[in-house]
Amino acid sequence: MSPLSIAEIIQLLAKEYGSITWRSRADPLSELIMTILSQNTSDHNSRRAFDSLLSRFGSWEAVAGGSVEDIAEAIKLGGLARVKAPRIKKILEQIQVQRGSLDLMFLKNMPVARARAWLQSLPGVGPKTAACVLLFSLGKPVLPVDTHIHRVAQRLGLIDSRVSAEKAHEILGDMVPARDVYRFHILMIEHGRRVCKAQRPRCRECVLLKGCPTGQMLLEAEYEQER
Repeated sequence: MSPLSIAEIIQLLAKEYGSITWRSRADPLSELIMTILSQNTSDHNSRRAFDSLLSRFGSWEAVAGGSVEDIAEAIKLGGLARVKAPRIKKILEQIQVQRGSLDLMFLKNMPVARARAWLQSLPGVGPKTAACVLLFSLGKPVLPVDTHIHRVAQRLGLIDSRVSAEKAHEILGDMVPARDVYRFHILMIEHGRRVCKAQRPRCRECVLLKGCPTGQMLLEAEYEQER
């Protein structure tokens, strides 16, 4: 069995799920806060928490000046409010001190490596959060690796099963051509949600099965059980 190339994976998944076109989701600061709120919760709940936060305070400047308790109350719908509230406040305060404002559009004109390093210097901002801001808001070719991408990439043999999510950002980021980063990200997440699930992956329906060592192994095991 020959392993699938990145180009083949994108081609097969795009045929299955449709073409993908990049569009900016939000300004970089909003994307940063949204990504923090999305950690360890559903998209639905993180969006509710985000909307509640802005509704309560009206602006990021007001959030920066608010108390941790009030921020936590506003975002409690998203879960882990007592962890996320002080993190959000510290991030906003640090940006204000360093930049004199909360406008992060200056990142658009920075080289990717510098922009990523700047974001990761903020409290609690790791590779995935920084990548989400750079990719989704600014269109920079930085690949966020979430649990779906990490799992699917391991099963396909793109990364070793022992590779951490943090290390996977570096390895997969080097593998995927800049022009394909956004499509690869979106398509791999979609595939992880629909087919290559954490529990009971639907290997028989997988368009990547021919190049997936894990899928082949699982189906072989099923076949042996049925004999």
